[in-house]
Amino acid sequence: MIEICRVRLLVDFGLLILIWIVQLIIYPSFSHFSKEDLIEWHRKYTALMGFIVAPLMLAELGIYLVTLFTKPNIWNIVATVLVIIIWVMTFAQFVPMHKAISKGQVDDILLEKLVRKNWGRTVLWSILFMLGSLTCL
Repeated sequence: MIEICRVRLLVDFGLLILIWIVQLIIYPSFSHFSKEDLIEWHRKYTALMGFIVAPLMLAELGIYLVTLFTKPNIWNIVATVLVIIIWVMTFAQFVPMHKAISKGQVDDILLEKLVRKNWGRTVLWSILFMLGSLTCL
């Protein structure tokens, strides 16, 4: 089980770094584009980001589900619930916002909402990594 723990930490760390870059640099930078330039860039950004985010999120979900069923304990239950919450937030809130931007339905309110709501995922992924670090050591 130690090896899956190390792989989980590696995946969690990748997502932790990624979400902090998104939160502090990428999402705030959207407000510095003209609407036309943002729409053009955003379409490229989401396609390219998908190649990075999708495998990491799928790996994370798979690892947490495997550990939940092979070693059911409070930590694995809580961690899996956090991962599921992140997935729900991503697909219920962020995918629609990104689709709106790509369709040109973008304004300062949407961009501010994107940054503000992303703090939730940033905090959850940070907690997930910290808790994972404590349980793997």
